[in-house]
Amino acid sequence: MPWKGKPSRSDIACWIGFSLTGIYALVLLPFRPVLLGANPYLLAALGGSRTSAVTIGALYATGIGFWPLGLLLGTLGSVKFDWLYWWAGKLWGRGLIELIAGRSPRAARNAARAERLAQRFGPLAIVITYILPLPGAVVYATVAASGMSLRKFLLIDITTAAVTRAIFIYLGFWLGAPAVRVVEAIAKYSWYLSIVLLVGIFFNLWRQSSARRTAPK
Repeated sequence: MPWKGKPSRSDIACWIGFSLTGIYALVLLPFRPVLLGANPYLLAALGGSRTSAVTIGALYATGIGFWPLGLLLGTLGSVKFDWLYWWAGKLWGRGLIELIAGRSPRAARNAARAERLAQRFGPLAIVITYILPLPGAVVYATVAASGMSLRKFLLIDITTAAVTRAIFIYLGFWLGAPAVRVVEAIAKYSWYLSIVLLVGIFFNLWRQSSARRTAPK
């Protein structure tokens, strides 16, 4: 566990919230292809998806939808759990980072890279997580542990999310009809994609469970 000694009510509440975010992401994953074709605005709200932002922009270029709504929903969807990672960093510091790093050697490398980035660049590291494929939870926890206030964190986080979503919406608008045709093709086979993702999720869970059972005690 990321805390030391007996957990407080805050520790338990934050731990439950942190665990639920993982379940949320796992449940949402297989439905992303379906939602992209059926309702990209809902996908933007639920997951802050970059693909949904591009789709919203492309649809608007063809006269469908209202891009400011997509920008608002995409921004909120991107940052909805970030305050929780900040809170975890405030409570546990490196405890959370060690927990994330312990999942696999790859996770450990990514966590170490993200921690060094946050320690070196501070607030700018929050912006970089929207550009590079780094574990945002580690960066947010590190800046929180270093003393960044929640108000400052949310200001940087929400502003960056809004700017990046706007860029992706504009990209979709610039692509226009061709991007819409790609989304329509994805929508046509979305359920098949979702089934493949579900099979992949269960196979990965089975493999991890088998590895734990066969690991030396």
